[in-house]
Amino acid sequence: MNILETKEIVKQYSGHLALDRVSIAVRRGSIFGLLGPNGAGKTTLLRIINNITAPDSGTLLFNGAAPQPEYTRSIGYMPEERGLYRKMKVGEQVVYLSCLKGLSPREAMDGAKLWFKKFGIQGWWNKKVEELSKGMAQKIQFIITVIHKPELLIFDEPFSGFDPVNVQVLKNEILTLREQGCTIIFSTHNMESVEELCDDIALINKSKCVLQGSIDEVRRSYSSSIFKIAFRGMPSDIETLVTEFGELLEINQKTQITEMKIRSDNGNKLLAAILPKVEIVEFSESIPAMNDIFIATVK
Repeated sequence: MNILETKEIVKQYSGHLALDRVSIAVRRGSIFGLLGPNGAGKTTLLRIINNITAPDSGTLLFNGAAPQPEYTRSIGYMPEERGLYRKMKVGEQVVYLSCLKGLSPREAMDGAKLWFKKFGIQGWWNKKVEELSKGMAQKIQFIITVIHKPELLIFDEPFSGFDPVNVQVLKNEILTLREQGCTIIFSTHNMESVEELCDDIALINKSKCVLQGSIDEVRRSYSSSIFKIAFRGMPSDIETLVTEFGELLEINQKTQITEMKIRSDNGNKLLAAILPKVEIVEFSESIPAMNDIFIATVK
């Protein structure tokens, strides 16, 4: 079941078409990557999902129905432009903003202490936000986003400002939240993180949704049908045999291993023909990375 759907969403600002009939479907319990170049319309779509702005036309469904005004309490949103009160103490701020999301003061206090302990930042409680580094402030923003245990979490460039160690800490927390039943929309330009974390993606370019599906489906749809084969032994007719089932693109002879790159429309038949002749060390299809797909689609 989909927790969120947008259907034919249109949004225009002063002659600029920000979203042009954008439809996406986010499966419950998944991590959904919302991708696109700068200015494509991603942030506008996230603002519509969060009821910060309204679409000019189109439909938004939350849990299969038109959302009620209070549905945003079921959402945790960490925008790319962080919004913390710089002069306010960190602990007080977490408790205050958690109460705005529907928690009682006691629930907010208990939840804040739990997350501060999890991140090892108990000593930050009485610091002001202006005393924190960008990465430290990011952790506070993350806590405020997740503390009320929403059904849907939305992270817009969540790793900005983090060193590699803290990026991994945050990735682990996001995966744990997914395991606990949260659905997560994840917007980023880091395609490695998309491949590592996301189940499904949608790519918005020039206000339109130009690509959507599971990571595996999307990558396979861009497959160039190129296979890498590494084997021991070198029968005299191996090149002739290979060309019966495809086009030999490259061959490298090492001490004991021969490597070939072959373009073929039928990898199974290719493998079956070669298998009786040689000792296979590796047989793999070259599937493009999400970064290559992003660049090719946007260009």
